[in-house]
Amino acid sequence: MCDVALDPYTSHGHDGLLKSGYVLNDETVEVLINQSILQAEMGCDVLAPSDMMDGRIGKIRKILDKKGHQMVQILSYAVKYVSNFYGPFRDAVGSKGLLKGDKKNYQMDFRNSHEALREVALDIKEGADMVMVKPGMPYLDIIRIVKDNFKIPVLAYQVSGEYSLLSNSIKKGLIDKNSILESLISFKRAGASAIVSYYADRIDKLII
Repeated sequence: MCDVALDPYTSHGHDGLLKSGYVLNDETVEVLINQSILQAEMGCDVLAPSDMMDGRIGKIRKILDKKGHQMVQILSYAVKYVSNFYGPFRDAVGSKGLLKGDKKNYQMDFRNSHEALREVALDIKEGADMVMVKPGMPYLDIIRIVKDNFKIPVLAYQVSGEYSLLSNSIKKGLIDKNSILESLISFKRAGASAIVSYYADRIDKLII
């Protein structure tokens, strides 16, 4: 599974090409198409566009099929909010200081739940096999409404801010380590088919 986005490679920290402080949607999609083909050719089984550009799922699906990669699946980050919970990750990769402005012109307003349904519907129509909701726990209601309205796997992303809050609280003795499993079960209870978490390499020890 490979991430499809430009933010690891841009000097300004955005997920797309930038002009006058505004991310260019269509021009960025063309670059994402090339990135997707390269990843498919290198053997990637699932492409995960996390950029939130409009229309990229349909164009990526079309070029994959044309190039003989019909079996490569697409996990669309269809519901990705402008969030304060990404901070620790951006610190870790060094992009927080690079980010110029914010990502509000292409990521979603956390006040808006209706947009999630529209975005998921569009991405499914364009050929998405699965969809991601990111962040996770602050958006359990979104996971549920997507699950209730669409017959497609819904994934939840427990992001760095959620992980850090839990880990630091456990380390300081404020909460028990079993809160990790409790947090992950909340995603499953909300309807998540799978969970992306920084605890993935340790959760087996908590399930015993």
